[in-house]
Amino acid sequence: MDINYELYKVFYYVAVSLSFSEASKQLFISQSAVSQSIKVLEKKLNQNLFIRSTKKVQLTPEGEILLRHIEPAIHLIKRGENQLVEAGSLGGGQLRIGASDTICRYFLVPYLSRFHKEFPGVHIKVTNQTSIGCVDLLENGQADLIFTNYPNSRLGNSGHLKKIRSFQDVFIANRHYFALENQKLSFRDLLNYPILMLTRQSTTSEYLHNLFQQHQLDLVPEIELSSNDLLLDLASIGLGIAFVPDYCLPGTSPDLFRLSLSEELPPRQLMIVHSEQLPLSQAAKKFMEYFT
Repeated sequence: MDINYELYKVFYYVAVSLSFSEASKQLFISQSAVSQSIKVLEKKLNQNLFIRSTKKVQLTPEGEILLRHIEPAIHLIKRGENQLVEAGSLGGGQLRIGASDTICRYFLVPYLSRFHKEFPGVHIKVTNQTSIGCVDLLENGQADLIFTNYPNSRLGNSGHLKKIRSFQDVFIANRHYFALENQKLSFRDLLNYPILMLTRQSTTSEYLHNLFQQHQLDLVPEIELSSNDLLLDLASIGLGIAFVPDYCLPGTSPDLFRLSLSEELPPRQLMIVHSEQLPLSQAAKKFMEYFT
């Protein structure tokens, strides 16, 4: 089909905002021009792409299929434009990073600060997702680099992985609520206590559930949250035993202590990943040099 790229571009902005008026603002064209472009595209494709009503706009199933293909293409074009803007230097352009809030706060901030000071003309965009969600950012072309805990079930063979460091996960509790400092606990023993951990959509949750399953145990956490900082806060007030990476611990409450385990917890790794199918921007290459 010979369809003008501009029609797909208008479709993308309407699809992600689900608003004809918002798309017109972002594209700097009139709302009637947006509506007309969508009608032309629907006619050329012989498909209805949106369900229109007075209150809201929704994608049809056909529209959702088209968006899954158009979105990576739009991001790829933007990426090419950014690389042309850079023109081999770092006087401009963009660095797009995907990382979890934990990795951002406890690991990335000093590196981002250094990069910003050395290359102030480069726009830094950080998208916050779980390590699992960051893989989608990479595959959809929404991030140049992602930082992820490893193992990560979503990482296939399409990314180039580089190990940055190893770390250890720990169980943390408040000594005033859990008199366990002089004991060695097994995984089975831990089932007798309220466990606080990240949600199932995280690599940390995957890792811990797999460990318990290897010992033929079914872990049922008391509380599941999306933030390690909140887990530590709840452990500090005695609501349970939190499971967190050890690099989150500096500055935590002095009442918290690490539990001793009779079974060994295998270490995990912090990885930096980029796509093997797409060239790295100058900004991304320079940022990666910090970790060589």
